[in-house]
Amino acid sequence: MNNLERVLTCLRHQQPDRVPYQIEFTQRMHQAMVQYYGDPSFAQKLGNCLSFLGCEPKDAWREVSPDIWQDEFGVQWNRSIDKDIGVVCNRLVTPANVRTFPMPDPDDPSRFEGFERIASRADAFWVASVSFTLFERAWTLAGMEEVLTAMVIDKPFVNQLLDRILEFNLRLIENACRYPIHAMMFGDDWGQQRGLLMGPRLWRELIKPRIKQMYQAVKAHGRFVFIHSCGKVDEIFPDLIECGVDVFNPFQPEVIDVYEAKRRYGASLTFYGGISTQNTLPFGTPQQVRDEVRRLLDVVGREGGYIAAPSHAIPAGARPENVAAMIEVLQTQ
Repeated sequence: MNNLERVLTCLRHQQPDRVPYQIEFTQRMHQAMVQYYGDPSFAQKLGNCLSFLGCEPKDAWREVSPDIWQDEFGVQWNRSIDKDIGVVCNRLVTPANVRTFPMPDPDDPSRFEGFERIASRADAFWVASVSFTLFERAWTLAGMEEVLTAMVIDKPFVNQLLDRILEFNLRLIENACRYPIHAMMFGDDWGQQRGLLMGPRLWRELIKPRIKQMYQAVKAHGRFVFIHSCGKVDEIFPDLIECGVDVFNPFQPEVIDVYEAKRRYGASLTFYGGISTQNTLPFGTPQQVRDEVRRLLDVVGREGGYIAAPSHAIPAGARPENVAAMIEVLQTQ
């Protein structure tokens, strides 16, 4: 099987020749692995099974001052410590301007220039990726505390903000699905270590109806829906299935019982992630890593429905020898 066949078989909940996998790194961890292997191009030899395409326009990010990067929405991120994402350091949207705040152009053709690569690799599984899609986009624009508070005491403001973001996303989906991609992946962290940030009632009231529109728009084009939400969000797995989700990531083993989740929801959801970046990769031994990865492949990967991966882009602090042990098992299964 090639990677396209392998992933499609997995998503049909059938057994591929081997469990597909995906390994991503933060910048600092990537550099640590370059030093460990003595090979600046080691990542190109991993054999990753997913091929991602971003949906941001050309020059979406610009450094406006040292270590301060501004995205296409005008949000500024301080990357002096976290070089990959950063910390929001401005607030752009308030109840006073929520109806008039200028949004980026979802029809900008430069968003999809990279999609030309699809034709060059017919054996790849192509995923169009959209980060900070709804709740995350709302709080980056209006502030985390402000959005969570408004979910309780100022719902007209939150509804207007979410609707404007939804309108943008739906147009982006229509444009992306004009290309022969296989899936769209939406990033929107709703969880923390103990549950949903806003709780299940407010999530179902304010988030669910809008993501359902987004996911169903993708399904209407015959594409798969991948979502990324960190934290303990397994209580809404039935809702996500109802909304049309095919693949759930990052599948954090510290907060979700990955084996029980596979037993309960494995007929409907494909899980993507599951390898511990909070415990095993930074604090385990290479043998413990090998044992954990093999068990995931054997149990969660049985009869498809699993894309093996660390439960996030591997952060600095993971032991290079542990990462190498994980790669070894995934490549030689």
